[in-house]
Amino acid sequence: MNFEVFVLGTSGMMPLPNRYLTSAMVRRDGDLFLFDCGEGTQVSLKMLNLKWKKIHSIFISHMHADHVTGLPGMLMLSSQVDRDEPLTLYGPAKLKEYIDANRRILDMYINYEIIVKVAQPGVILETDEFTVSAFPLSHTKPCVGYVMKEKDRPGEFHPQRAKELGVPMGPLWGKLQKGESVSLTDGSVVHASQVVGEKREGRTFSYVTDTLYLPSIAEQVRHSDLLLCEGMFGDDMLETALEKKHMTASQAATIAKEAEVRQLGLLHYSPRYSDGELRYLLKDARSVFGPTVLTRDRMVFEIPLKD
Repeated sequence: MNFEVFVLGTSGMMPLPNRYLTSAMVRRDGDLFLFDCGEGTQVSLKMLNLKWKKIHSIFISHMHADHVTGLPGMLMLSSQVDRDEPLTLYGPAKLKEYIDANRRILDMYINYEIIVKVAQPGVILETDEFTVSAFPLSHTKPCVGYVMKEKDRPGEFHPQRAKELGVPMGPLWGKLQKGESVSLTDGSVVHASQVVGEKREGRTFSYVTDTLYLPSIAEQVRHSDLLLCEGMFGDDMLETALEKKHMTASQAATIAKEAEVRQLGLLHYSPRYSDGELRYLLKDARSVFGPTVLTRDRMVFEIPLKD
């Protein structure tokens, strides 16, 4: 089952020729999950051949323009792809007001249901296979981070063990794979633990942008396979980062190290840095946490299944 993360935009504050505004997309088992929707998001989606119709949910971190200006076009475009499922958006309390105002002022043609929910701390979306949780950050406006976490998968089923225990191939095997015990015709009972291995850990993606450094973030994103985290400034701009309630690249790396994540992807760069100068942010981050990547627009991360 695929679990891919597409970086759609990496710029903070304003779009640049090679950097659209901050946005990321998760593709899991064919469904798409959009995190923020800055200006230029649609362009990256088109270039990556990602299908608007497959967008399951949209998660907005906060109500600053560089994170929501791509939404009106995205919502209107979704009416052109024969969408027949509701689209749910999660974000701060003012998100609904923003959507409603745009629909009214722009006289949007929308032919599907739009549901807007406030991203309260805790689990905001749960299915049989995964959850999405929100947690508070500290910025100049109410802001949240997100964690998408797969539930543990059943352990590996061992057919030979089942045969040796007298379980015939068929429906009983299916029950055992689901963790159920089964009764045989001779009255004996076979438990799932006898033929199924240990549960296998699910995969985790975390998204953090526009916040002061907070030690509490590490606990929220602990053991993520991929953490996309803002590293807006270099260490020499620490005072500016504090003033604007943003993080430096090394602060993002500190969170990654403390959280024991597998990989950190920096994004939401200040426009003060040219593409070439971004290497200084990477240097700052890697001095703290080695498995750091300087993300670029339309970069793709594939998160493999765990054994």
